[in-house]
Amino acid sequence: MQVALDDYVWAAGIATDLVNTTAEVWQGEDKLPDLASLAAFAELHSLPEPSRPGDLRAVHRLRVKVRDLIDHPDQARLITGATALTTSIGDVTLDTSRDRARWAVSLRPDATVFDALSLICGVGILGVVQSLGVERFRACGAPTCRGAFIDTTRPGRRRYCMPGLCGNRVNVANHRARKAAETLDFRAS
Repeated sequence: MQVALDDYVWAAGIATDLVNTTAEVWQGEDKLPDLASLAAFAELHSLPEPSRPGDLRAVHRLRVKVRDLIDHPDQARLITGATALTTSIGDVTLDTSRDRARWAVSLRPDATVFDALSLICGVGILGVVQSLGVERFRACGAPTCRGAFIDTTRPGRRRYCMPGLCGNRVNVANHRARKAAETLDFRAS
């Protein structure tokens, strides 16, 4: 597996997906409770399949580290933390197999799902800090959500960790509040 150093949008998306699997985001339900769910997450993101008993614990620890970095977006801290995630995981190479050459890191053949996720999260964080800035690390704007995300959208106005879920919940709540206010206004007339 290779991780292109300029593909930080993809990498930041996986980092966001990882940190939002916690029980605190899902109101008590951890989305990575066992090795089978980690295997499904790995397959969804084309990562190495978890094969060791310690993989789940290692990914849970990584999830906490990445969430801590997103929650405290100080540039020096982000760079130091993300660099630590990427050390000694693979070899930097110039990938010329596509239409244009790009720098990439080739994971060691014996790399685990933890190694792959660690590298991907580190590349995503470093790429966003360098290209977009630390203000792109945010908490979810939904009042009932404790999620976090890295905003890689072009305008930089993303508000929710999972727009399809959190954004829809906010929109439904706002719609219901408007309907209730209209009903009260109608009855008062």
